[in-house]
Amino acid sequence: MTISPIQWLKLSTWELELENTAFATDNRWSNHDMDPTPLHLRTWRYVSYWFSDASNIAVWEVASSMLAIGLSWRQALPAIVVAYCITAVPILLTGTIGTRLRVPFSVLSRSSFGFWFSYFPVITRGIIAMSWFGIQTYNGSECIYQMLKAIWPSIAYVPNHIPASSNTTSVGMMCYILYWLLQFPFMLLSPQKIRHLFMVKAVIVPFAWLAMVIWAFIKVPPSVGLFAQHATVQGSDISWAWLTALNSALSLYCGYAVNIADFTRYATHERAQYSQAIIIPVAFTLCSFAGLAVTSAGIVLYGSALWDPLQLIDQWDNRAAAFFASFAFLLTTIGTNISANALVAANDLTVCLPKYINIRRGQVICAFIGGWAFCPWEVLAKASGFLSFLSGYTIFIGPFVGIMISDYWLIHRGRIDVPAMYQVYGRYRYTFGVNWRALATLVICIAPAMPGLVHSINPSINVGGIHNLFAIGWIFGFWSAFIVYSVLSTLFPARDTYVEKAVLPDDVIPPSASCDSTDEDVEKLDKGNVTPQTVPGLHGFHK
Repeated sequence: MTISPIQWLKLSTWELELENTAFATDNRWSNHDMDPTPLHLRTWRYVSYWFSDASNIAVWEVASSMLAIGLSWRQALPAIVVAYCITAVPILLTGTIGTRLRVPFSVLSRSSFGFWFSYFPVITRGIIAMSWFGIQTYNGSECIYQMLKAIWPSIAYVPNHIPASSNTTSVGMMCYILYWLLQFPFMLLSPQKIRHLFMVKAVIVPFAWLAMVIWAFIKVPPSVGLFAQHATVQGSDISWAWLTALNSALSLYCGYAVNIADFTRYATHERAQYSQAIIIPVAFTLCSFAGLAVTSAGIVLYGSALWDPLQLIDQWDNRAAAFFASFAFLLTTIGTNISANALVAANDLTVCLPKYINIRRGQVICAFIGGWAFCPWEVLAKASGFLSFLSGYTIFIGPFVGIMISDYWLIHRGRIDVPAMYQVYGRYRYTFGVNWRALATLVICIAPAMPGLVHSINPSINVGGIHNLFAIGWIFGFWSAFIVYSVLSTLFPARDTYVEKAVLPDDVIPPSASCDSTDEDVEKLDKGNVTPQTVPGLHGFHK
């Protein structure tokens, strides 16, 4: 049936096909992509996924920018190791929740924040993902530029018609548009299909990075470059620079601890994601070391810390090497941007309007908002600005993770009622849809770091020594939130949210039936959530 141009303007035209969702009342509160993952879609393993994600430009940039702010490799490498060891712990804890409950972060957050208040962490995480999407798209545009320059060197002399204050050029904007168009088709793939890209990326990219490290050590022996490089900051500035570097490395992937359930819900089984505890520190440390080694060589060869690897490649005379190195970075940027940003933002957008937005449409929205409304060329103009941006949102992410881990593992001890998370008036409604304990925790734990955020945005504003708390935003936010939320929830327990045993999707709707539940099944679940007669252990139990 042909749809007229006028009909495209009608909201009803964009409504998703009505489906029998597993637990929600209707498609105003859920859709197929928000429902618990059925058995036939549980196909993910995570070794290639993390090796693929570790070899991305942002990991390289965070490591090498530590040299740009004055640290030596001896100080930067321990910060990297500590950061990614810490990162693995909350990711494993929240990842396990995803493998057990089989729901995305947008639904999972309702159990700890309340049905309506959960929109705050979900929207915040979505904005962060779209911002990162813009940054990675800009990185990809640099890859396009270097590939074109390797073929047609004259592109470097194309006149610029954009003001210098915009921090981009005419050629740069052309490359940005080309990359945006190149990656767009990949955003139309489902999570099950895109995982094959991770496997290809995990094989090709590490070898390209290894080749760059070998090049760096040949051009500049470690005794002259890496090992001879010393810190350019002194006294207490070294300590705060180290903490800032640690927090920046943490912020790069600790945000994953909030929404890793978006991916572990697809795990073949719970043990499939345990490998993350080893893979994350190893893969990210190795890839970060590549950034440190090559950047140190660049300091000797070119006289400055070229923390952006594409700017370093721009100095090369070997056009073939520049092309293939840029292609490797192009491949890793596409994979990372889809998995770490577009899919994350899409999952968060689905909960805002599940009647109209699924994961595919959410990725398209992310492509336009993250790719154009956010100006990545401004953020990436200076290393200090990049680190400030990374540190900025950790004051929110740390408390989110602390609350979620405390709520699931300590307060409810893993006993969560999954069907109730889809009910507006279910047990996770708390007080008018808000868990005031989570709200109070966020206020208490975010407020102390706000002066530092203000100071990082406008250094001319003097906020005193408290701005140093901002340098450890994620660590402070996580632990303070974990403690405050645990205390409040113990002193003032939300008894209606406690159940005697976990109610999992497979307990209520068998895996074999999860794809084709009937209207009667859905109506039964909607009217009574899960009744004491249907699921043992839910007969009026209070902790």
